[in-house]
Formats: sequence, C-alpha cells, structure tokens
Amino acid sequence: MSPEAQDPRTVQDEGPFPTQQQAAQPGHTDEMDPQPDHGETSWTGRGRLTGRRALITGGDSGIGRAIAIAFAREGADIAIAHLPEEADDARDTARLVEKDGRRCVLLPGDLTSEQACIDAARTAREELGGVDVLIPNAAYQRQREGIDSLSVEEIERTFRTNLVSTLVLARELVPHMPEGSSIIVTSSIQASDPSPALIEYAMTKAALVAFAQALAEELGPKGIRVNAVAPGPIWTPLIPATGFPDEKVREFGQDTPLGRAGQPGELAGAYVYLASDEATYVSGAVLPVTGGRPF
Repeated sequence: MSPEAQDPRTVQDEGPFPTQQQAAQPGHTDEMDPQPDHGETSWTGRGRLTGRRALITGGDSGIGRAIAIAFAREGADIAIAHLPEEADDARDTARLVEKDGRRCVLLPGDLTSEQACIDAARTAREELGGVDVLIPNAAYQRQREGIDSLSVEEIERTFRTNLVSTLVLARELVPHMPEGSSIIVTSSIQASDPSPALIEYAMTKAALVAFAQALAEELGPKGIRVNAVAPGPIWTPLIPATGFPDEKVREFGQDTPLGRAGQPGELAGAYVYLASDEATYVSGAVLPVTGGRPF
C-alpha cells in the first residue's frame, strides 16, 4: 500500500457523535459537535472547472458548502441559493469562496416558491454572466412516526423543496445553458434503501434518479449532461435537525461497511468529476458515495 494512502475507516471522525438536537430545520453549522469537514483545509484545486459558473442550491452549509469550496478552488464562480434564515452560514461559505479569488453571489429565498426559483435562476445568470453548472442540492427531511402521522403540509414541503424546485430551476436555466453544461442532482442512498421514517423524503430521492435519467436522454442531443450523486449518511446540519432519536444521532453512519459517517468534503470530488471534462461521456448516471452501502 502506498505510504500516502489513507485508511478510509479512520481518515475522518469515527464517532459516535455527542447527543445533540436542533429544534427545526434549517439546521445550523455552528451548533454542531463535531463541526463538519467541508474540505476547508484539505481540498486542493487543479483547475478542472476554470471559467465555469455554478448555481448551487442549499450551498450555505453541508454538502452544498463542500461543493462550493471545491468548485471555487477548481476555478469556478458560484451562486448560492439559501433560505433567508441561513444567511450566517451562507456568508461563511461566501468568505471561503472569495478567499480563493472566486465570486460568490448569495441568493436568499424559499425555493418552495416557484417565483423564488425563477428569481434565483435569473439573478444567477445575470450576476455570473450565465450558468453552465446547475446543482439542485437543497433538501428537506423530517423523522416520521408512521404513515398515519403524515400531514399534507409536510408532504408538500418535502416535495416542493426536493423535487419541484429542481424541475423549475432546470426549466428556467436549460434554454440558456451552452453546450458542455452539466446538471448534477443530489439523490440519496434512500432512493434504493428507503427508511420508513423518511418515507416521503426517500420518495423524492428516488424520483431524482428518474429525473436525471430522463433529462439526460432529452438533453444529450443538446450537449448537456445530467447526472446524480447519491450520498450515504453524511454529517451535515440536516442530521441533528431531522428529529431523529438521540441514539440514531449518536450512532449515525456506524452501520456502514466503513463503520462511520461521511463528511461533506468527501462528497465534493463526485460533483467536481461529474461537472468536469473528465466526465464528458458520463450522463444519466448515479454515482453513490455511501461508505460501502450498496446502491
């Protein structure tokens, strides 16, 4: 084994995590223990996305922040769509992007609103001079106690955040995206191994696989690739803010073959690869990053 190779079981915090809960979503990074690793000190750019312009939803924290950091270090300018109440996290992400000499446009708004999606797409195009990478990453999930506990209001919030916003953003941006552009959605291990307590969230993540496959077929002749990344258990503000029991938070990710949760920075490489010219023949694919859990 090369002396530079790292043991994937121990390269990140192995857990268990301290007991912690956040009252509601959106969760906040500064309340987490331990703090997630977004690649702030580890990601080294190689110029693979020089000149690209990316719109990342949910880019203020978690996986979205890790993508923004990696994309900036690879040479891309960034626009981040985020909830207004996540402004502090969004500003922190912007500082990290700008520290690497790239632009970061902040787009506060609630993407459950069609108009907010339209506005985010338009402003990102205007401020960045176009968008050639769309990453609909924003997501909502809550622990459910059973099918009889579901409310239509919560179902609609999950579907509008995870699915409808993705469709509207693609509708608004695709007519303006040049050849060589890329759309990368964030699916989940829940798409293939759904948990009853996350039933409607799992449904949306399965639907995003169908979205990527269907849209890849439509947009291939236009020179636009569409793919999905399917994370496993990743330590983000979503986890303590989901309403999981204390034990589930403590043992989060311990049931993977690698024996630990993933960190957001460990996802970034998948998005960089799929957006880059290294993946020019990859479209309609699902790239699992799951710690060994089969997708």
